[in-house]
Amino acid sequence: MRFWFARNGEVPIREQLATQVVLGILCHDLAPGQRLPSTRDLARRFHLHANTVSAAYRQLERDLWVEFRHGSGVYIRKSKPETQLHPTLALDHLIANLFRSARELGSPLSAVRSRLHEWLAMQPPDHFLLIEPDEELRRIVVNEMRQAVTFPVAGEGMEVCSSLEKLQGAVPVVLPNKKEIVRRALPAETDMLVLTVQSVPHSLDEWLPVPTDTLVGIASRWPGFLKLAHTMLVAAGFHPDSLVFRNTSEAGWQKALKQTAAVICDSVTASEMPKGYSVIPFPLLSESASAELRRYQQFVTTPVI
Repeated sequence: MRFWFARNGEVPIREQLATQVVLGILCHDLAPGQRLPSTRDLARRFHLHANTVSAAYRQLERDLWVEFRHGSGVYIRKSKPETQLHPTLALDHLIANLFRSARELGSPLSAVRSRLHEWLAMQPPDHFLLIEPDEELRRIVVNEMRQAVTFPVAGEGMEVCSSLEKLQGAVPVVLPNKKEIVRRALPAETDMLVLTVQSVPHSLDEWLPVPTDTLVGIASRWPGFLKLAHTMLVAAGFHPDSLVFRNTSEAGWQKALKQTAAVICDSVTASEMPKGYSVIPFPLLSESASAELRRYQQFVTTPVI
């Protein structure tokens, strides 16, 4: 088996050596009972410090990949350890198998690299990415999106529009009021979903007719939610004096809400409310937005036959 080492890499030489031995075992390049090069031989051949090689071998012994035979050397154990591979090592195993198979086919490295690039470019998106500069609003919408779909959901500010790395594999998602600014900032021809928000007239239906002598709390960390709720509830007929507004970023915000009949809040605040409160979560996204996310998720996750 051949070894190679990146001298100026971030991964220590000891770890590089140990990983290559493990991958050699998993890919059957190193057979059970096979003797590994001695510490002195490996150190001399690759200009390594003997202590580095020794440390790698000792780590492999502790992890039950090799065994030391007194006066003979280091040998591959006849049985592999039963512990589950670390995700990074498991991925390395898959990649090592790919290159091993390519060598057996006689495919040059340049051809493998080219085909890998083409396959990566063809891969479907693997997560939604909400682009929203308001951090608190972003938290709320991301939370609602995660409740609507099983697809991974992430959130970023406007700076992500210029990061090709973070846009890789993402389906950019925006709210209607950010549609134009995000479209201009994203690379040309980038697909983008625009989510519709809850209809204010429709959302008022459940509050009518207005109950009398009822104290209602409104809680959120996002100032925009407090402002929106004030406009909606007053329009629905609630007297301003019957509404108790609290910003959840302020200390003691729960105390004033104890006397309220119910607390209207965003989805994030709803999950943080103490027990004993009557909580009414108010979604910002419309039902059609959630349905659109689910349709897109189904589209990109359904295998092509």
